[in-house]
Amino acid sequence: MPSHLFADRPAQPPEPGSVDALISQTRRLRGEVDAVRRDTVVDDDDAQGRWQRALCDLAVHQLDDLGEHLGQLKEGLPAAPDLRELPDDAGTDAGPEAQQMRVGSAEWNLLTDEVNWSEELFQIFGRSPEAGPLPLDELGSTLFSEDQPLLTSMVTACLVDGRPIDGEFRIVRADGCVRTLHMRGEPVLDSDGCTASMWAVFRDVSELRRSQRAVRESRDSLQRRQEIAQTEHRLAVELQEAVLPPWRGSLRFPHHTTGALDVAAHYLPAATSALIGGDWYDALDLPDGRSLLTVGDLTGHGVTATSGMAMMLGALRGMAMAGIEPGPLMGWLNQLLEASVQPALGSAVCCRYDPARRVLSWAQAGHSAPLLFRGGSGRSGQPPEGVLLGATSGAVYGQAEERLQPGDVLVLRTDGLTPCSIEFSRADGTERLLALAPRFTAAGSAQDCVRMVVEEFGEGEREDDACVLVARVGG
Repeated sequence: MPSHLFADRPAQPPEPGSVDALISQTRRLRGEVDAVRRDTVVDDDDAQGRWQRALCDLAVHQLDDLGEHLGQLKEGLPAAPDLRELPDDAGTDAGPEAQQMRVGSAEWNLLTDEVNWSEELFQIFGRSPEAGPLPLDELGSTLFSEDQPLLTSMVTACLVDGRPIDGEFRIVRADGCVRTLHMRGEPVLDSDGCTASMWAVFRDVSELRRSQRAVRESRDSLQRRQEIAQTEHRLAVELQEAVLPPWRGSLRFPHHTTGALDVAAHYLPAATSALIGGDWYDALDLPDGRSLLTVGDLTGHGVTATSGMAMMLGALRGMAMAGIEPGPLMGWLNQLLEASVQPALGSAVCCRYDPARRVLSWAQAGHSAPLLFRGGSGRSGQPPEGVLLGATSGAVYGQAEERLQPGDVLVLRTDGLTPCSIEFSRADGTERLLALAPRFTAAGSAQDCVRMVVEEFGEGEREDDACVLVARVGG
C-alpha cells in the first residue's frame, strides 16, 4: 500500500500527537549527534577531524533550529506564507545550484598566508575557483557595510584572544544575489600557544532566515489585524449605543394622548459574527402631535455600516421633524445614500402615526411590511411601491394607510431577525411571528411583546444582527 504522503488528497494539518513525536525524535537525535561531537578527537594537524567536528557543530545547530520550529508549530503560531507568494527582496534570489550548496569550509594559515576553500564554499560565495579563495583580510569586502564590523570583531577575538567564532552576516555575491551565512570557526594554536591558523565552516541560512521572517511578519500582521478588529468593534458599539434610543422598557408616543402608542424595541446581535451591522430602530414625537416609527438596515458590518446608519437615521429624524411624509421621505433618503461617499444599499420602513385619527401612514424601501395583530390574529400589510435605498436614481416611493384600533399591536423588524437556515426560510419566520398573535393580544405591554419575540428568535443562528420594534395602540 502506498504511503499516505502520496495519497491523492489535500494535505492535512499535523495532529498534536505527531508533532510531539517529532519533537521527541529531534531531541533524541540531537543528543546522539552531541555525543558524536564530544567523542571526536581533533589534532591540530588533523584537517579531516576538524571538518568532522565542525559538521557535528552545524548539525547540532540545525537540530536546535528544528526543535524551535516544531515548538512553534505545537503552540499554534500562524503558518508561514508560501515563500513563492512572498515578494522577493532585491537581489536575494539564488538559483537551484546555490540553494542546494548549504555548507562549505575554509582555513587560513597565518604563517604561510595559504588559504584553502572547499568547492562548496566557492559556490556559496558565487566565486569562480579560478579566481582563488579570498584572503582573510579581503573577506569583509563581500559583506554588507553594516555587517563588516561584526566580522572584524569575531575574527579579531578569534586570532587575538583565541575565542571561537559563531555569528551571521550577509554577503553580496558577484551576481548581485544577497545571501545570509552562518559562520562557525576556531583558532588553531601552535606548540607555543600562538594562533597559527583559523578554520571555519559556513552555512547558507538565507532560506531559513527568510522563513523565520515570514513567520514573524505573519504573526505580527495577525496581531495587528486582531487589534484593528477589536478597535473597530469597540467604535461600532459606541457609535451604535450613541445613536439608537437607550430604551429600557416601554414608552408612550405621544405622551398623555388618547390613542397613544405604547412602544418598545430591542437589538439582537448576530450569532455568527462579532461585527455590528447597520440596523436601526427609532420612535419619537413629532411637532404636529404625530409619531414616527421606523426600522431599517444598511449593508455591511463594522464602523462603516454603523456610521452610515447614524447618517441615515439622523437624516430621517430631521426630515420627519420637518413634516415630510413617509413616501417622499424615502425618496430623499435614496438620494442621500446614492450621494454618499461609502456606497451601500439599504432597506427601511417608515411609519407616521396620527393618534387623533388612529391612522398609520407608511412607506417602505425593499423592506418587510409591518405586521398588524388584532383580536388574536395577525396579517402582513400590503407594501406600497419602493425599491432598495441606493439601488437606482430617481426612485419613487408609494405610501399606504392603515386605520388602527385600540389594542392593535404593530410589529416592525429587520430581515436579520429571521434565521437563514434550511429549517426556516424568511417566509417561515413571518409565519412564526404571526403565530404569536394570541400571546400578543393577551400581553400587558409592548415590552411584553418584545420579550416574546426575543424568546422566539433570540437563540436562532442568525447570520446578521436584527432589530424589532413593537407598538401597541392604547384606548
